[in-house]
Amino acid sequence: MTIKVIGAGFGRTGTLSTKSALEHLGLGPCYHMMEVVNRPENADAWYDAAQTDPVGAEADWDDILDGYNSCVDWPACHFWRPLSAYYPDAKVILTLRDEDAWWNSISNTIFRGFQSTDDVTDKDRLRMRRMSRDLIVDKIFGDDLTNKEHALAIYRRNIEEVKAGLPAERLLVFDVAEGWEPLCAFLGLPVPDIPFPSTNNTKEFQERAAARQAAKT
Repeated sequence: MTIKVIGAGFGRTGTLSTKSALEHLGLGPCYHMMEVVNRPENADAWYDAAQTDPVGAEADWDDILDGYNSCVDWPACHFWRPLSAYYPDAKVILTLRDEDAWWNSISNTIFRGFQSTDDVTDKDRLRMRRMSRDLIVDKIFGDDLTNKEHALAIYRRNIEEVKAGLPAERLLVFDVAEGWEPLCAFLGLPVPDIPFPSTNNTKEFQERAAARQAAKT
């Protein structure tokens, strides 16, 4: 099993819906941040991969992504450059959405979670938190999660860097609101006769976070 599709879009751009779509198309399992919950030992490997210069230079991608055919969302999207070089036959999907909608979503979900002050003692959760805080809070957003224009500048920069860094035939710039057609055309697969997945909206994210918090008490 090898990686056939690499997601380069930030979290809260429809990455969980894209994961579901790729899995329905036979390109799963698809690695997503939620997979770190199932494989918390991976958190250390992702953390270590982020410490090198260039980023990911010493990562064992076959081990980190063992058992997966695709990857989207953080932490993987941060490593789109080394991943696309390591898996030269993989196609790359840059998920994006209206930038104001993205800001409203991420500021009320992921960023809000990072600003919480709950005490974490579970070893696996501590590993995941160290990795995600280092990668997303520090390295990507420079420890500034409240400045909208700062966040949007980084969001735009990622989009432009991905577009500039890959040949057009290897890259799909994709808004999940477009549905199956552009995705399937890019992948050379037939369009399914079911609605395109739509999951993990802000309300669902917040409910899932609340359930995790309640489980600790």
